[in-house]
Amino acid sequence: MKLGNVDIDVPVALAPMAGITDLPFRLICRRLGCGYTVSEMISAKGLLYNNSKTKEMLKIDSGERPTAIQLFGSVPAELAEAAMIVADSGADMIDLNMGCPVPKIVNNGEGSALMKQPRLAYEILAAMVKAVKIPVTVKFRAGWDDEHRNAVEVAKAAEAAGVAAVAVHGRTRQQFYEGRADWQIIAQVKNSVKIPVFGNGDIFSAADGLRMLAETGCDGLMVGRGADGNPWIFRQLRAALQQQPYSGQVPLQEKLDLAAEHLRMLIELKGEYISVKEMRRHISAYLKGMPYAAEYRSRFHKMDTYGQFMELLEEYRSCAEKYYAAEKHFCG
Repeated sequence: MKLGNVDIDVPVALAPMAGITDLPFRLICRRLGCGYTVSEMISAKGLLYNNSKTKEMLKIDSGERPTAIQLFGSVPAELAEAAMIVADSGADMIDLNMGCPVPKIVNNGEGSALMKQPRLAYEILAAMVKAVKIPVTVKFRAGWDDEHRNAVEVAKAAEAAGVAAVAVHGRTRQQFYEGRADWQIIAQVKNSVKIPVFGNGDIFSAADGLRMLAETGCDGLMVGRGADGNPWIFRQLRAALQQQPYSGQVPLQEKLDLAAEHLRMLIELKGEYISVKEMRRHISAYLKGMPYAAEYRSRFHKMDTYGQFMELLEEYRSCAEKYYAAEKHFCG
């Protein structure tokens, strides 16, 4: 598959998720089979104001390519200028955020609030496309609410603006992440435009991904929460799409080894203090559905150093191994 001039070896992307899809997590997902990654959303204004923390989010590693940097904002000229900064930083693609539902973003007319202004969305995307030579994509929702499900209109506007692809989350802004994603709106978008359409929403297994492709006819899959704590979903999806055998189960040792590596990658990028705090959230996701998860989550949330974290991780490994060996007694 090609998105503009960028080759994608498998049509499965990591969706942008604030606080999750930083560089270490993107590298992990790419290594496990993701076709391309999308960064956490980055403020266009922050880039224009030369904010140091914002600019740090532009860092890309060769091991994750191809990757897209996602921008958010609501002023065409600002987003065009920010897009040039992103292109100069070495990104392969640029994505516009039209899906974020959180109030602090929406109240500024950004994120999914742009669903209410298709004309403005068109002007933003057209300005971004004109400003850079790398592909521009956009991720949006089914609509603002059930009475305003205008994803098809927005997709047509995006295509007219010259974007290389669109990604559609089958929920409205009103839904946030509740209820079920409406895959039929994805099918409607696919039938309305000629550019590639990525489907997003409620892909938690390879079987879900295959079913979305079959039901919607979309060109590719974008996985968000389904990859949180389970980046192996990309390995499974890649195998399924290539009609190769795969297992939906991940060995305990592999899961915990990756969690430990994830922490080390974070520390290399952000330092120990910040990384251990961030890893508290990631370990909760890795342990979801595993024995004694609730007990150990609360204990991990008290860890402050790499040594403490690793010691508790090894304790959990021993405890879980005993559980899976059918001894099933509590330890800790």
